[in-house]
Amino acid sequence: MAKVLLINGSPHTGGCTATALDEMVKVFEKEGIETTVVHIGNKPIRGCIACNSCSKKGKCVFDDEVNEIALQFEEADGLVIGSPVYYGSPNGTLLCFLDRLFYSTPFSKQMKVGAAVVSCRRGGNTASFDVLNKYFTISSMPVASSTYWNQVHGFTADDVKKDLEGLQTMRNLARNMAFMIKAIADGREKYAMPEKENRFMTSFGDGKI
Repeated sequence: MAKVLLINGSPHTGGCTATALDEMVKVFEKEGIETTVVHIGNKPIRGCIACNSCSKKGKCVFDDEVNEIALQFEEADGLVIGSPVYYGSPNGTLLCFLDRLFYSTPFSKQMKVGAAVVSCRRGGNTASFDVLNKYFTISSMPVASSTYWNQVHGFTADDVKKDLEGLQTMRNLARNMAFMIKAIADGREKYAMPEKENRFMTSFGDGKI
């Protein structure tokens, strides 16, 4: 069975971001896709310190939620990242989590389907949306889209439940994501995965600062 991991980066349990993700979970279940929702926005997650220990250990040197959820991410066929908007950007705790999760994990993320979901009261949504999508596009992860930008509006969960267009966007996003996951699984069987070249690291000069 295909699996989707949903990350809730909001500090609030049952808040606006959770309401948006819950709308997606309902569709995934109808599509026969197993879902796991992880709430990390209220956890004391520190940022990356660039020690590069993960290149030797295969996991982050700080043994917290990042390493735990990395195991679920490796098994997942898709990843949904949900965040509230703070000062025109995703939640800082979530960004610390994502920096370490994507940098410290040695497994390939190629062809895992990614989707960003943003919750805002009024503004800063598309800027936050853009930040989250960059984690996917640097990792060979196809990005799922919907019938509008993947966002809901409201100050409370009850507000979001009144955002009928936003909730519809979440449902359409989940349907599109489910289709992509199934199509990629079929394509893997028929065509195999796309070839990945050895990575070039572009630099200029003698490397001295």
